[in-house]
Amino acid sequence: MKLPATMKILLSSGTGKTGAGFLMLLIAVSLYVVSVYPMDFGLLFWNNPAVWADNPKNAPPAWTSIFTGQKKVEHTVFAATEPTRVIPGAGMDTLGYTFDLNYKFDEPSTFVSFALHDITYTSRPPIITLLLQRPDGKEMLLYRHVVRGPGPGEDIPISRYMESPHRVYLSGDSTVLSNVAGFLRQEFGQDVSPSDLRGKIDRIIFGIPAEEKGQDFAVLDGNYTIIVMAQVYHPEDSIGEVVFVLGGSVYGAMGTDALGRDLATGLLFGFPVALLIGLVTAVITTIIGTFMGILSGYKGGKTDTIIQRSCDILANVPLLPILIFLIFILGQKLELVILILIIFGWPGLTILVRSMVLQYNSSQLVESTRALGASPWRIMFRHIFFQIAPFILAQMIFFTPAAILAEAGLSFLGLGDPSIPTWGQILESGFSTGAVYAGYWWWVLPPGLLVVLAAMTFVLLTLGMEPVVNPRLRR
Repeated sequence: MKLPATMKILLSSGTGKTGAGFLMLLIAVSLYVVSVYPMDFGLLFWNNPAVWADNPKNAPPAWTSIFTGQKKVEHTVFAATEPTRVIPGAGMDTLGYTFDLNYKFDEPSTFVSFALHDITYTSRPPIITLLLQRPDGKEMLLYRHVVRGPGPGEDIPISRYMESPHRVYLSGDSTVLSNVAGFLRQEFGQDVSPSDLRGKIDRIIFGIPAEEKGQDFAVLDGNYTIIVMAQVYHPEDSIGEVVFVLGGSVYGAMGTDALGRDLATGLLFGFPVALLIGLVTAVITTIIGTFMGILSGYKGGKTDTIIQRSCDILANVPLLPILIFLIFILGQKLELVILILIIFGWPGLTILVRSMVLQYNSSQLVESTRALGASPWRIMFRHIFFQIAPFILAQMIFFTPAAILAEAGLSFLGLGDPSIPTWGQILESGFSTGAVYAGYWWWVLPPGLLVVLAAMTFVLLTLGMEPVVNPRLRR
């Protein structure tokens, strides 16, 4: 049966259409990830804590606010590489950076952080000041920082914070505590020790002293302006980037894990990995199993005996213990997992193909072709192979979910490739850190559902292929 006829029969059933639709979705997402993500995403980003340093930890997805009836703080990052304005002065210039924040939430932020990247100066170190203009007309000094001066033997110009930024968590910084205590004393007449404000900074920054009994600060919503002023003393002095982070209680489409990693990016990267494991393993396993099965069934004799005894040995070896043992010995590598799945996956197909070849071997078509002088290889792969091709295609599709589930199981056991984020690894990290018991469902449920979806895609395709393999099922 030719490919167009096969596709027509596959898409004639509901299961076939559903499986084909899911497969198109998997392929489309995988192509997007491959074109957008770097191939070393796992090492450079996923396993790099500095990338996720400004993210909230264990934050649920942003869309969960719809069901709580409360306006949760959405994680927001303000960044600027160029100043909004430059104020010239006597012997110095002031670089001004401003960010507008419409605070419309029913709760304070979880944290506030401030970072400076790539500062270069020639003569005197720049002085950085962070201010906050509030909706009530009051201005709050949050933080002031003097860049470290030149050390012995340093050449001009001086560079600071090139490899790692100068990051300060305003919610717990001692300087910020003193500044906020002074603000409360000056604006509201509250004489509070800075140490007593620890853990309350976010409620004070975005709030006012509450009048209701039992509350210390009420949320002050409205328009805030974040102002960063940098005093520089030479025209060539520069600041690479200024970053202000409003830590949210919700984050993105899929939330974050205990390290603050964006789970949506990890789940997306898992699409091409799952597809790669499933398709590569299935295709190579099918090629080896089909070749060995046809050769064994047609040649017979010692060739058949050797192939079948090899199949009996490999088919009776328990795969999971072997996988665990070899990964412990040879290392946690994705290529090793695929190789082992291929080595122990082809014998089952070889046994099935051999039994089918034995039937076709005595058919009139093969006998007449042999009488005409056709070579054994031509008979095997021009006549016998195309007789069993629909069955082989269905088996190849069915091999794919088994490979995906095997890799997910190994990753769940902590034996996956640590350099590549997969759905099984995300599941394993969720279980090992107690996400299930803490109620962090967004850390466990999505990767589990994606594993099931990927497996069900190929199961549905296999069911849709049944009428191709068995003509009696066709309508």
